Amino acid sequence: MKQAVSSDGAPKAIGPYSQAIRVGQLLFLSGQVALDPATGQMVEGDVAAQTHRAMMNLGAVLKAAGLSFADVARTTIYLADMNDFGKVNEVYGSYFAEPYPARATVQVARLPRDARVEIDAIASFAS
Repeated sequence: MKQAVSSDGAPKAIGPYSQAIRVGQLLFLSGQVALDPATGQMVEGDVAAQTHRAMMNLGAVLKAAGLSFADVARTTIYLADMNDFGKVNEVYGSYFAEPYPARATVQVARLPRDARVEIDAIASFAS
């Protein structure tokens, strides 16, 4: 059985999807960009600022499910420009401790709202 998880601390879905879906002991978190949940607008600043906001949005959804970044098993980072990898990696890494989650990072042609970074995650309730 699937159960939707949502948080007011993350942007509302802008399409037919959930912020996260729990299936058994796994939580699948939709990709987050740097939308400020209070305004619905992209945050000001560089890719580091966008990465912080995306991670804060993921953190809010994790918290709504009773989880934290320590429970994240896998992430995918989508970058508009792979040249931003170093800055994104530095910010991203500040949210995790060892053992780090598995991860893929890919460059894409375009992201929603012309974001520079989007991050999704899979977390486990069985940590």
